[in-house]
Amino acid sequence: MPARRSRPENQDGAKQLRRDPYEVLGVSRNSTDQEIKSAYRKMALKYHPDKNANDPEAADMFKEVTFSYNIVSDPDRRRQYDSAGFEAVESESQELELDLSSLSTVNTMFAALFSKLGVPIKTTVSATLLEEALSGMITIRPLLLGENISRKVEKQCAHFYSVTITEEEARAGFVCRVQSFDKSKFKLLYFDKEENGGLSLALQEDSAKTGKITAAGMYFLGFPVYRLDQTVNSIAAAKDVDAAFFKKLDGFQQCEITELKAGTHVFAVYGDNFFKSAIYSIEAVCAAPFTEEKENLRAVEAEILTKRAEISKFETEYREVLAQFTEMTSRYAQEMQEIDELLKQRNEIHASYTVAPPMKRSASRNRSKGTFRETKEDGQVRDKKPSMRDRSKKKKWFNIHLKVDKRKPC
Repeated sequence: MPARRSRPENQDGAKQLRRDPYEVLGVSRNSTDQEIKSAYRKMALKYHPDKNANDPEAADMFKEVTFSYNIVSDPDRRRQYDSAGFEAVESESQELELDLSSLSTVNTMFAALFSKLGVPIKTTVSATLLEEALSGMITIRPLLLGENISRKVEKQCAHFYSVTITEEEARAGFVCRVQSFDKSKFKLLYFDKEENGGLSLALQEDSAKTGKITAAGMYFLGFPVYRLDQTVNSIAAAKDVDAAFFKKLDGFQQCEITELKAGTHVFAVYGDNFFKSAIYSIEAVCAAPFTEEKENLRAVEAEILTKRAEISKFETEYREVLAQFTEMTSRYAQEMQEIDELLKQRNEIHASYTVAPPMKRSASRNRSKGTFRETKEDGQVRDKKPSMRDRSKKKKWFNIHLKVDKRKPC
């Protein structure tokens, strides 16, 4: 049913009174993450617009279910809501996941453009595909342990694979990884088997760029492993530049399932590109030969958790120092301006100690021009060369008249 409203909407758009997210999803406050996720996916599939065309009540319910899930699926927001309600989680700023298969071509182009510009856009698996999986109308291909398969999946479509593991392999651990050297965008999905034989989505991992490829993996090693939701950091960074650093590990959360039981398990690769197909390779391996890697992973993730706690504490210290620095910088500029103003006043007082009338600028300019003209004329007189007439009047040493007596011999 649609959310109840607390009061009529005014021109400013009054907020509606929202139902408790746990009530909307039909779960208790003590429910596990996996129970919450399963409840959400069943309700989202039930009320999805693709299955309820021209039904406004179903559309409202779908939005309410998605809104509620966005709160209780995130550990931080769930803790904030449990302690202080909707106000603590800034409910109006929550983002919905987009089903690209239900968008028009124009809207898909806009979504692709924003994604290309770095705007984080969460996408969800097509409701049609989930309905087909739930009803068993899919083709499943067997995937052997140690086998690597390369294929191409169309956008908003999926390839399903079944992997069978023994008791010994289940105890040793199991890993399923998908990567794309074409840097395609995809999702790695894991399905639970329902009583009617159908499949319901239980886990999903979005591909992420790691070097020159995109990759996604699920690690069932018998101990808690973690996943990193990078969209959390992207959204935080868009609001605050410093948040790109301090919120980098906020999306580092524990996976819901830590181990698989012996038997057959179903995975799928979902093409999540906007317009083109996704080229990928998938492989499933038993973790028995990777004992050292398991220990290294456990140790590294423990260090990351410690670092996340340290960064949270460091952020408080950094914000305090940054506020002090901002205050000091502002004071520096103010003090510099005041000093310059005082020195200017001092120079004006010094200049006032005189009985001479203030010199007009125009007179000073004319006087300087006259002095320059006189200097120029004097220079011309000095530099003027004598004429030919003046030159002939001057006596030169070779014009001296010498008297010589021709009768006497020299």
